[in-house]
Amino acid sequence: MNEESIRQILEKQRAFYQSGKTLDLAFRRQALLALRKAILSHEEQINDALRADLGKSATETYMCETGMTLSELSYMLSHMRRFARRRHVLTPLAQFPSDSFTVRDPYGVVLIMSPWNYPFMLCLEPLIGALAAGNCCVLKPSAYAPATSAVIAKIVSSCFPEEHVAVVTGGRQENQALLSQRFDYIFFTGGVAVGREVMRHAAEHLTPVTLELGGKSPCIVDATAKLDVAARRLVFGKLLNCGQTCVAPDYLLIDRRVQEPFIERVKYWIVRMYGEDPLTHDGYVHMINRKHFDRVCGLIDPSKVLYGGKSDPATLRIQPTLLVDVTGDDPVMQEEIFGPLLPILPYDSIDEAFEFIQARPHPLALYLFSEDRALQNRVLSTLSFGGGCINDTIIHLATSRMGFGGVGDSGMGSYHGKKSFDTFSHEKSIVNKSTLIDLPMRYAPYSPLTGRLLRLFLR
Repeated sequence: MNEESIRQILEKQRAFYQSGKTLDLAFRRQALLALRKAILSHEEQINDALRADLGKSATETYMCETGMTLSELSYMLSHMRRFARRRHVLTPLAQFPSDSFTVRDPYGVVLIMSPWNYPFMLCLEPLIGALAAGNCCVLKPSAYAPATSAVIAKIVSSCFPEEHVAVVTGGRQENQALLSQRFDYIFFTGGVAVGREVMRHAAEHLTPVTLELGGKSPCIVDATAKLDVAARRLVFGKLLNCGQTCVAPDYLLIDRRVQEPFIERVKYWIVRMYGEDPLTHDGYVHMINRKHFDRVCGLIDPSKVLYGGKSDPATLRIQPTLLVDVTGDDPVMQEEIFGPLLPILPYDSIDEAFEFIQARPHPLALYLFSEDRALQNRVLSTLSFGGGCINDTIIHLATSRMGFGGVGDSGMGSYHGKKSFDTFSHEKSIVNKSTLIDLPMRYAPYSPLTGRLLRLFLR
């Protein structure tokens, strides 16, 4: 799709938004109901597409993509009317008599750019918030997941006219054409480098943005942790989608006293979940393409492989790999891995772990396995990160009742549930002032009495 075609779509959407149809809550609700019906009717095609793009099983697809999206839809349908209500607040005494309240307005025409690792969920979940808030929307799914992008385009076209929701497929050329346009809001999920490019283009139009990025998310295991449970949950979070998850545990900081028994439990659970050779396991996801396969393989230092380390270019699969004797200077510690490699860095003092994390950019997620309440509280009050779990991994994002987002280099803004509605709408603050009484003290000329009254009201 060329730039002129994209411009025409935006003109149609601006005209449709200006018609006021999307402001009607009943219209928004019908849009979400139509989307849910379309997803359910295309579920097998969604499964086939994610199998083609990433090798995901039907169960993992429902758990991490379709089911999550349907859950967000159900939550928004149940709560959207409440999110859209006026919110009354107390009026300051100095403004008596008046009524103060806030109302939420949609931004207008918004752009959602989604990544390839969870290509269905990370495209449609933001769309749910955009539609609930009353916007028109252009969706740009990832070119690296072509089968899923095609299904998304089919679903969207089956339930929305192009002037309400449109899908633009393609690669870098289409991305540049979209970013050269003026949108009222941009929601981007992806890597830090492209996130900077999105923000640079948005700045040209003073367009507000949400950036859902990534980073190296640490996992801390201390001596009090229940090692078997910790290992099982770490393996789940690390190998889900073969590590191609923005909040996957990126590296392990472990108390040296429990390093060996913990690693043995990790090995056990890798085999238990994916067999002796995951390269031949039907439920083991593959790398998205050869480029990323080669990149992740290039991060494996054979001299530091404790477990795994093999790969199959024909299937784009890489074994779960444990790396030891890793330092902060190794290549595997310089970038987000986005693959099934787990660098292991032991510590002798928890202060060493804190210093290591604090010396690096704020991560999108952090995980702590510990039964020590004091340490749990210290992690929460001292370390800066987007979100995380105590004694688990990944699951903090699987709820519509809490926002999900990064901080610093890992992103800005958040979404899910009410946070999505708020992200895609502007909160207007309104004072409805009575005309029955008009207090004179704010009007010039000012007297000493005026000054004393102001100090009485404003303090």
